[in-house]
Amino acid sequence: MKRRKALSSIAMGVGTISAASCSTKQVVTQPVIEEKTMDKTFSSKKEKLKGNINHSVCKWCYSKTPLEALAEACQEMGIKSIEILSEPEWTPLIKNHGLQCAIANGSPLGIVNGFNNPDNHAQLLKDNTHIIPTAAGLGIPQVICFSGNRNGMDDMVGMDNCARGLEPIVKLAEQNGINIVMELLNSKVNHKDYMGDHTEWGIELVKKVNSPNFKLLYDIYHMQVMEGDVIATIKKYHEYIGHYHTGGVPGRNEINDTQELYYPAIIKAILDTGFTGYLAQEFIPTRANPLESLQEGIHICDV
Repeated sequence: MKRRKALSSIAMGVGTISAASCSTKQVVTQPVIEEKTMDKTFSSKKEKLKGNINHSVCKWCYSKTPLEALAEACQEMGIKSIEILSEPEWTPLIKNHGLQCAIANGSPLGIVNGFNNPDNHAQLLKDNTHIIPTAAGLGIPQVICFSGNRNGMDDMVGMDNCARGLEPIVKLAEQNGINIVMELLNSKVNHKDYMGDHTEWGIELVKKVNSPNFKLLYDIYHMQVMEGDVIATIKKYHEYIGHYHTGGVPGRNEINDTQELYYPAIIKAILDTGFTGYLAQEFIPTRANPLESLQEGIHICDV
C-alpha cells in the first residue's frame, strides 16, 4: 500500500486487521469511536525528534489501522517501534519497514492465565521455548509475560509460583540474549483480580528470579491508578524496570492536558535514571483520526 493511499484510508476509517494481528494482550472494552474524515491530519513531513527517547507504540490501540499503514505513519513521525505483536507480524514489520518490535507477545495464555498458577507452567514453557529464540533471531529485545489473576491465591504464594515457573524461561532468555518483562497492571479498573498490581510486589519477584534478563514493564497509567507517586517510584526502582508504557489518567486516553499526569516531567525523570530502552504510547485515542493523537503523544514525550 502506497503511503498516500494508506494515510487516506486511515483518515476515512477504512481498513481491517487480520486475525494474525490480534494481540494476546487483553484489551479493556472502550466506547466505539466512529472514525470520520478530518479537516486536519497529522503532519506528513518527516519528524525531527530530539533523539533522547526510543519511541514505540502499541498496535492494539490502533486496531482499525492496518499494520503496514501504521508502520508508514511511524516512519514519518520518527517512531522506532511497534510493539505487542505476535509472530506473523514480526518479520514484515522489521524487514519491510526497518522498524523494531520492542516487545513481542509471549504465550497465547495471555493476562489471566499467568505464571502464578503452576498448572500453566508447562504450557508457558512450551510456548516460550518457541517464541524466545524466534524473536531473538529477528533482533527483538523483549518478550512480555504476566502474573495471572489471583483467584483466591495469596500474593506471596503467587510470587513463589511465578519465580519457579519463570526460572527455565529466563535461562532460555539468557541463552538467547533477550529479556523477559512482566507487566504491572491495575486491578482497580481494568484488570480485576490481577496479581501483579503493585510495583513492590513486582520488585520482590525480580529479586527472587535474580537475573539481568528479567525485569518489569512499568505501565505509568496502571500504576498511577493503583498507587500514584509515579516519579518517586521510577527514581527508586528504575534498575528493575526494562520498559515503560504511557496512558492518560483517568480513562486511558490521550496524555495531554485533558488528564492528571504531566508526562514531560515523568519522561525527564526516566531519562535522568539513564534509561536507554523503549517507551511506548499505550493510550486509546479518542480523536476521529487516531494518528493525530499518536503524533501529539510523541511530541509530549520528546523531552
